[in-house]
Amino acid sequence: MTRRPPGPPTAGDGGGEFARVEALAGLAREVDGLRRGLEVLVGTPTRVDDLARTVAQLADALAATPARPGPMVAPSWLTAPGDGEALTGLLEELCRWLHTVFLRYPDGAAVLPECWLWHPEVIEELLWLSHAWRAAYDDRGASVQLAGDWHDRQRPGVVRRLKTTVGSCSRERHQTRPGWNTTPTGAIPVPGVDAAPAIARWWADARDQPPPEPASENPESSRNAAGRDGSGISAAVNGDRKGWSR
Repeated sequence: MTRRPPGPPTAGDGGGEFARVEALAGLAREVDGLRRGLEVLVGTPTRVDDLARTVAQLADALAATPARPGPMVAPSWLTAPGDGEALTGLLEELCRWLHTVFLRYPDGAAVLPECWLWHPEVIEELLWLSHAWRAAYDDRGASVQLAGDWHDRQRPGVVRRLKTTVGSCSRERHQTRPGWNTTPTGAIPVPGVDAAPAIARWWADARDQPPPEPASENPESSRNAAGRDGSGISAAVNGDRKGWSR
């Protein structure tokens, strides 16, 4: 039996050996790739814990941040519920603000007639204007931009509309009794404030009916009565701004 001398592999056996070598080399490359991938993942649990702590800290910070105030909603006199006590309080706050702010402006004092409480549309205008002032100056969202808008656009707009609609009105125009001929003098700080309780009761209970008739007394006596705390509103008018400041 003769032995085959060693020599280069023939197509019959050398090809198989080469294929095995290539397969082993490919497996080695795959193992190396897996090893590199595992190296990337080393420390992942630590990074996940760090991320969880960061998220928890952000959540705590967000919870501690005061919520931004939403838009302020002004009450409406025209659609207010029929609650006499609540309406009296609303007029008391409004009268205090008129004395403290609105009537400081000469054009505001000039256009507010003594009979303003007999005009629901005037009360509506003054209510929203007072709340716009509060939003600009006293609320958490107060800003110089809102204050500027109040001075430049809102207050002059209300003054212009009051001058057009009720600038020439007076208490005697709401009086139907014979002999009413006393001309009001436009009392300041808040004209006609003594009638606020009656107006509040009328608006609460019978706003679709004619308003109560003004009392047949001259404006000077009305002013004197307003200073005697007879209505619970007139005494508050000459107070400070505590009802409007926060």
